[in-house]
Amino acid sequence: MLPLPVRGEEAGGRGSDATSMAQPLANVLVVSFEQAVAAPLTTARLADAGARVIKVERSGGDFARHYDTAAGGESAFFVWLNRGKESAELDFKNAADAALLHRILARADVCVQNLAPGAAERAGLGSEDLRRKHPRLITCDISGYGEDGPYRDMRAYDMLVQAESGLASITGTPEAPGRIGVSACDIGAGLNALAAILQALYARERTGVGAALAVSLFDGMADWMTVPLLLYEHTGSVLPRTGLTHPLIAPYGAYPVKGGGELLISVQNEREWRRFAESVLQRPELVAQPEFRTNAARVENRAALDREIVAVFAALERGPLEQRLRSHRIAYGAINTVAELARHPQLRRLPVDIPGGEINLVAPPVRVRGEGRKPAPSLRPVPALGQHTAAIRAEFAE
Repeated sequence: MLPLPVRGEEAGGRGSDATSMAQPLANVLVVSFEQAVAAPLTTARLADAGARVIKVERSGGDFARHYDTAAGGESAFFVWLNRGKESAELDFKNAADAALLHRILARADVCVQNLAPGAAERAGLGSEDLRRKHPRLITCDISGYGEDGPYRDMRAYDMLVQAESGLASITGTPEAPGRIGVSACDIGAGLNALAAILQALYARERTGVGAALAVSLFDGMADWMTVPLLLYEHTGSVLPRTGLTHPLIAPYGAYPVKGGGELLISVQNEREWRRFAESVLQRPELVAQPEFRTNAARVENRAALDREIVAVFAALERGPLEQRLRSHRIAYGAINTVAELARHPQLRRLPVDIPGGEINLVAPPVRVRGEGRKPAPSLRPVPALGQHTAAIRAEFAE
């Protein structure tokens, strides 16, 4: 990998250069032609690991900049997914800008793009051409439906793929399908791309050769749908939409408690079922009843089982019930609102600089063991549109 330092002014801010250079991807240069969620998530994770990420934005910028103004005047989506990057506003169709892009790519380690189908190729930035010119380069193309097949040229957004992949058909209530409330297809594709890029970087250390990677939203969701697909193909059964109940496990669902509200519980195996029946419900005779003896039997007789659980839970206040569940090692959880998430005692937050000031983000989900004895990790700033264009033009001048 080329020794490309991460400069404090352009990619830094809160984190010092020394801290940045100590990160595992500190010498990796990533160029990204990205928009929305999937590719920006991939490159955000690479930036968190120390990579220098140059985000190339066309006139007007990544359209996710304009989704909302909730995060201190910036888009919540954009702030979440674009910390630690450099923004260069360039025109693919301008000859001088195109030449500049190719000079940057000649020094790059990774190129990520999730433009509309065919857009990268029309701009002369397709992975096949780039890999021919730069054999060490790792390219990663993120698309809706992949590079072949009858849907290859279709535009695809998250909810469309949730529906096309069958995910929506098993999500929601018995009355109607539903959308998962976050961008599951985009997030899945972005994390799949991240894993593939890291594998390719590791392989290149041994071979000296890059790779051409392709990830699609549909393939990612099809993978997530493996269990319902196999159940259908091998048994003819279709997972029902069950809201906050698991279609294949019982008891696993939400039950009302005395004083109002519901508590979600999950019993995953026969040891837990015995503890739950004997010590939480205090109904040991349920364990041996044929209709509750196995998980399959409990699923088949869910309505009768639920009546037994409701009779006990509805007579207990939340506090004593939670204590009983915890002391007998039964998994449970609150059905929190977003407002309650904001106050959750397990929620970790970190500040990040944005063009208009500072905002608290959710901390990156992966922690290194022993981190508590080290300085708290920091997040590098979210760039303004074109903030680094002049510096990048000067750095990569002919």
